[in-house]
Amino acid sequence: MLGDILGKRLIMVGGKGGVGKTTCASAMALFCAERGKSTLLLSSDPTPSLSDIFEIEIGPTVRRIPKTLNLYAQEISSEVILKRWRERFGGEIYEVVRAFTDLDEDFVLQYIGSAPGIEEEYMLYYIYELTTKGTFDIIVWDTAPAGHTLKLLKLPTLFLKHLEGATRFYLQLMGYVEKAKEAVKLKAKRGILEIVDGWRRLSEEIESFIKDKGKVSYVLVTIPEALGVKQTERILSELKGNGLWVNHLIVNQVITEADCPFHQRKKEMQKGYLSYLRNRFPSLPLTLLRALPEEVKGMERIKEVQRLLFGLAKSS
Repeated sequence: MLGDILGKRLIMVGGKGGVGKTTCASAMALFCAERGKSTLLLSSDPTPSLSDIFEIEIGPTVRRIPKTLNLYAQEISSEVILKRWRERFGGEIYEVVRAFTDLDEDFVLQYIGSAPGIEEEYMLYYIYELTTKGTFDIIVWDTAPAGHTLKLLKLPTLFLKHLEGATRFYLQLMGYVEKAKEAVKLKAKRGILEIVDGWRRLSEEIESFIKDKGKVSYVLVTIPEALGVKQTERILSELKGNGLWVNHLIVNQVITEADCPFHQRKKEMQKGYLSYLRNRFPSLPLTLLRALPEEVKGMERIKEVQRLLFGLAKSS
C-alpha cells in the first residue's frame, strides 16, 4: 500500500528525530523517480542529512542526484526561507504598515520575520507554490522533527495571522487607530484591505491543498520503543484534531533475527510495542523496516531500504 504514493503530488514524511525519517524519505523519493515521476526530495530539517545519505553536496538550491534520471534534491535552510519570505511578502507587508507609520522597512520586516513560526509557515507556501507550478510530478518532503512539524500543521490560519500581525502591532504601538481608518478609506492605488484579503485567500488555498487527500499523503516513521510510540500517538492525535490524517506508518529498526541474548531481549521488547501499535491503530497501514547492520549511506544502501519498504525483488 505504500506504493500508493505514486498517485500523490506531495508526500510528507514526519516523525521524531533519530527514527530514520530522512532515510525513508530518500528511499520513497527514489522509488517514485525510478517509476518515471519527476521527483523533488526536499528537506526542511534544521540539521539536514540528505547530503550525508547520498554522499554528495546538495545544499539550498535544487540539484539533480547523479546517476538518476528523475530525482532532484534540496536542503532548504532558515536563511533561504526567510530571504524568500521577504521577497514574496515583504513589499506587501510594508505597504500595509507604511499607511500607519514611517518606520524603516528593514526594521519592520526584521521584526515580523523574527515572529515564532514564520519559517514553518512560509514552508507551507513554498511547498504549495512548487506543487501548483507543476515543476515536479511528486515532492517528497522530509520535514523537521515532529515538534516543528506539529507547529507548522496548526494550519495556515497562523500564516495569515503573522502577515496581519504587522498591521495590528503598529496600530497598538503607535495609537493610530483613527489614522488607520482614514488610510483605508483614502488609499487609492491598492487598498490595504485588498492586500489583507489576498493573504486570506492564499491562506485558504494552502489549507485546502494540505487537506486534499487526493494530492497529499502523510507518512510517519517511528521505532518500536516507548518514546517513538508515544510521539507517534501524539502526532496522530494532533493531526486528527486539525482535520488531517496519516496514510501510512513505517516502523524502523525492527529486530527480525535474534541471534544472541541481547537481540532476543530487544526483539521481545519490540514485539510488545508492535502489538500495541496494531491494536491502537488497527486501520493504519503498517510497514516494518528491519534493522540494518550498516548505516545507510550511498545509493546502494538507499536502494536496499527502497527494496525493503516496497517489497521489491533484489536486483540481479
